Amino acid sequence: MNKICITGACGFIGFHLSRALLEFGEEVVGIDNLNDYYDVKLKQDRLKQLMNYEHFKFAKIDILDKPSLEKLFIQEKFDYLYHLAAQAGVRYSITHPEAYIQTNIVGFFNLLELCRSYPVKHFIYASSSSVYGNINEESKESDNTDHPVSFYAATKKSSEILAYSYSHLYQIPMTGLRFFTVYGPWGRPDMAYYKFTEKILKGETIDIYNEGNHYRDFTYIDDVIDGLVKIMNAIPSNYAIYNIGNNHTEKLMDFVHCLEKACLKEAHIKYCPMQEGDVYKTSANIDNIHALTGFTPKTKIEEGLKKFVEWYKSYTGDAS
Repeated sequence: MNKICITGACGFIGFHLSRALLEFGEEVVGIDNLNDYYDVKLKQDRLKQLMNYEHFKFAKIDILDKPSLEKLFIQEKFDYLYHLAAQAGVRYSITHPEAYIQTNIVGFFNLLELCRSYPVKHFIYASSSSVYGNINEESKESDNTDHPVSFYAATKKSSEILAYSYSHLYQIPMTGLRFFTVYGPWGRPDMAYYKFTEKILKGETIDIYNEGNHYRDFTYIDDVIDGLVKIMNAIPSNYAIYNIGNNHTEKLMDFVHCLEKACLKEAHIKYCPMQEGDVYKTSANIDNIHALTGFTPKTKIEEGLKKFVEWYKSYTGDAS
């Protein structure tokens, strides 16, 4: 049994990863500050699910609180660290940039320092497809990422640079994962698919930006977790970075039509101009992680959205 630390354990991906590793028989210590960026009740409900597992411990700690983090690292002696805690959201970063500096850079630095002092076998952290900026082709890890178009993306790019430096200087085995539009049950209410579902079921109007001319590599949560679990034992000699995506790009309007079918309701649509900080297209090349771990996404958008809508109706009691 490994002892695994997961920051952001009550977040969307962190919750699913914690549950998967516990099901595999690992010991998980979850860290989360339970902030109110979105409805805290959803985070608390995820935590309740995790507390049912014998080998799960929870520590309510903000990653900016380095003394409390250090005390936990000394006490628990972690084998692996998954760092998933972050200030998320492209649009929120335009109006609240300081939150991104604090959590995504200062908080990230605190964990780098702790892994220098209290080494783990493998430090795995969340990056984002947003680091690629506005490109129209399939994104490869070797592509230039020097032109982030949102402040959120800039902080994620900064984290990758800090990670490389620490890995190089202090021989910390470290892997960054660039996630591509993750969706599914227990998802984040600030994400488009969640908001669209809520409004479609209520008969409210949804805003479609860039007149619907967006393309996204939507990746179902179970596929993402499969990749995260497989990467744990693929320990690099120094530093590595991989895309985790579906490797299949969907036009936004096709995505909406699939959601309409899952909801059994037609969407009322308002077409809007492109939003500041948004990108036209995301498309993941996953050749590298597939070669390393055999990672192969299996969930088609129709199946994934159906599962999400079923969960949403069950969780909210909205049987519209």
